[in-house]
Amino acid sequence: MVHPLKGRKVYLEDIPLDVAVERFLTALDEVGASTRLPGEALPVAECLGRVTARPVWAALSSPHYHAAAMDGVTVRASETRGASEATPIHLKLGEQARWVDTGDAIPEGFNAVIMLEALQPVGDEAVEIVAPVAPWHHVRPMGEDMVATELILPENHRLRPVDLGAAAGCGCPTLLVRRKPRVAIIPTGTELVPPGTAVKPGDIIEYNSLMLAGQVEEWGGIATRFPIVPDEYPRVLEAVREALKEHDLVVVNAGSSAGSEDFTAAAVAELGKLLVHGIAIRPGHPVILGIAQGKPVLGIPGYPVSAAVTFELLGRPLLCRMLGLPLPGRPKVRATLTRKVLSPMGEDEFLRVKVGQVGGKVVATPVSRGAGVIMSLVRADGVVKIPRGSEGLHAGAEVTVELFRDPEEIARTIVAIGSHDLTLDLLASFIRQRHPDLTLASANVGSLGGLTALSRGEAHLAGAHLLDEATGEYNLPFVRQTLPGVPAVLVNLTFREQGLIVPKGNPKGIRTLEDLTRPDLQFINRQRGSGTRILLDYQCKQRGISPARIPGYAREEYTHLNVAAAVRSGAADCGLGILAAARALDLAFVPLLQERYDLVIPRAHYEAPLLVPLLALIRGPEFRAAVGALGGYGVSRMGEVVGEV
Repeated sequence: MVHPLKGRKVYLEDIPLDVAVERFLTALDEVGASTRLPGEALPVAECLGRVTARPVWAALSSPHYHAAAMDGVTVRASETRGASEATPIHLKLGEQARWVDTGDAIPEGFNAVIMLEALQPVGDEAVEIVAPVAPWHHVRPMGEDMVATELILPENHRLRPVDLGAAAGCGCPTLLVRRKPRVAIIPTGTELVPPGTAVKPGDIIEYNSLMLAGQVEEWGGIATRFPIVPDEYPRVLEAVREALKEHDLVVVNAGSSAGSEDFTAAAVAELGKLLVHGIAIRPGHPVILGIAQGKPVLGIPGYPVSAAVTFELLGRPLLCRMLGLPLPGRPKVRATLTRKVLSPMGEDEFLRVKVGQVGGKVVATPVSRGAGVIMSLVRADGVVKIPRGSEGLHAGAEVTVELFRDPEEIARTIVAIGSHDLTLDLLASFIRQRHPDLTLASANVGSLGGLTALSRGEAHLAGAHLLDEATGEYNLPFVRQTLPGVPAVLVNLTFREQGLIVPKGNPKGIRTLEDLTRPDLQFINRQRGSGTRILLDYQCKQRGISPARIPGYAREEYTHLNVAAAVRSGAADCGLGILAAARALDLAFVPLLQERYDLVIPRAHYEAPLLVPLLALIRGPEFRAAVGALGGYGVSRMGEVVGEV
C-alpha cells in the first residue's frame, strides 16, 4: 500500500485565520452543511438553555379573564361616587359588592376592586366605603400581561427561566427547539492512554477529549468521545467514517501536522474535500478544515492549548450557526502589559494573560506560552490577540484583553509578581477557601523582576529573598535601590531551607557546592534575577567557585518545582532549591543554608482593604501550621514586619 501522505506538501496552505474561516464557511454553505439544525418538540420544562426553532406566539391571553389584583370586594365604580369621610356609602353585599381574593375572576357587570383595608363591615349584609374608586381599580384586565396571538419569543432565542414561565403562561406546554448539534471527538495517537492508567515513560494521558467535550456542552451541543484511535491510517479513516454517520461535526484531535503518523488530512481528503491545512495562528498552526459526506470535519492539533484555542476559534462559530445563534462575545478591558513579548511576524498570536487592577491601573501579565502547557489556560484570566505583522509588544504597552471571567472580579484580585514559593500557592488556596470573592494571582519572574513590577505599579506585592553581598542583609538594600521614594513594608512570610535537590538516594554522592564542578554532574539553574540565582552566585564567590566550571550553569528554570522536575526526570543531576520542592516530587535534599523570604508591599497597598484578609491569614495559626507541615520552612516570624522604607 502506498503511504497516504507520500508526496504531499507539509502544509497545503498557511493562510490568515479570517481567510481560512471564510473559505470553510463558504464551502459548507454550498453543500448545506452549516444550515440551522431542525427543531424538536419538547415539554416546556425541558427547554431551559435550548434555542427556539420557530417563534412562540401566545395561544392564550394572560390573564385570560378580568382578575382581582387585591383581596377585598369587587364593585361597580359608578356606585362609589360621592363617598367620603363625611358622607360614607354603604354597599349591599351580594348585590353591590362581592367578596373576592387576589386572582379571582371579576363577575360580569363589575369593574373595580376595593381592598380589604379600605372597608368597614356594616353588620353581615353591607360594607362601608369612605372614598370612590375609578373603573378597573385593582383589576388585572384580560391580556394585561400577554394577549393571544402576541409574539412572546422570537426564533433563534436561547431560552431563560423567565422565558419558560412566559411560554407556559400563554398556553404553550411544548416548544419547538433546535436539536442540539451532535459532535464526535476522536482522539488519535498510539502514545495515548486513558485517565487512570498506570503510566510509563512515553505514555500520554488523553485528556483533550474531556476538555473539548466540555467546550461542546458549554456551547449547547452534545459530545460523543470516541475511544483512542492508534496512529494507523486504516483505523483513523474508519473512525472518521463511522463518526460521520450520526454526527453533525467531526473533530479529530492530533494527527493534523505533517509527521509520519499524521493521517487526518489524508483521511479527510479520501472521504471528502480537504479545504485548509495550516492557518497562520499561534498556538494551533496545523489546523485541518474539510467536508466529508456533507458534514464539516475539523482536524485540530494534539497539544492541549492548541486544541482548546483552535476549537474555540473554529468549532464554536460552527455550533452557533447550527443553533441559529450569533457568536457571543466576551467582556473586554484595556490593560497594561507587564512584560515584553516577542511574536512571530506571520501569525496571529493568542497570548494568555493574568489580569489584575493595581491602584487605577489594570495590568496583564503573560503566562507560559507553550502549546503543551494546559496550566496556562487554567491560570489565565484572558487572552490578548497579537496581530500578524507585529514583532510583539513592549512592556508597558496598552492591550485589549478578552476576559474569561467577570470584569468585577478583576478589582478583587491581589496581584503578586516576584519570586516563586510553594507557600504562595498554599496562600492562594487559603484565600479562596475563606474569602470566595478574592483571588491571589501570582506570576513567577524572580525577586528582582517582582521589585521592578512594583516600581512600575504593576503589582500589589512581590515575594523576594535577595541577599545583599555587601551587607549580608536580605531584601531591604534591593528595595531601597529599586523602589526609590516608594514607601514600602517588608512582611516576613517564611525562612526557607535552601539546598541541593538530588535524586532519591543521592546516587552521585553530592554534598557541597564544590561538587557542582564535577564533570560527571549536570546542574539546573534558576533564571537571572531570581533570589536563588543571586544566592548561588554569592555562595560561589565566597568559595572561589567560577560559574564557568559548573556544567549546566546556563540552563535555567523559573520555579523551584521546575528545577525539581528536571532532576526527577533525569534531565539534571541536581539543582539549587527548597526542601518543599524536593519533598513534593519525592527527591532527596542536601541542606546548605537558610534564607529569609519576605513579601514586599508598597505602603499604599499595605494599608488598603484588599490586602487585609491576606495579612490576617498569614498572621493566623492555621496558615502557619499548614506551611510548617510542608517541611523546610521556618514560621516563627511569619507575618511580622521585618523592615520598612
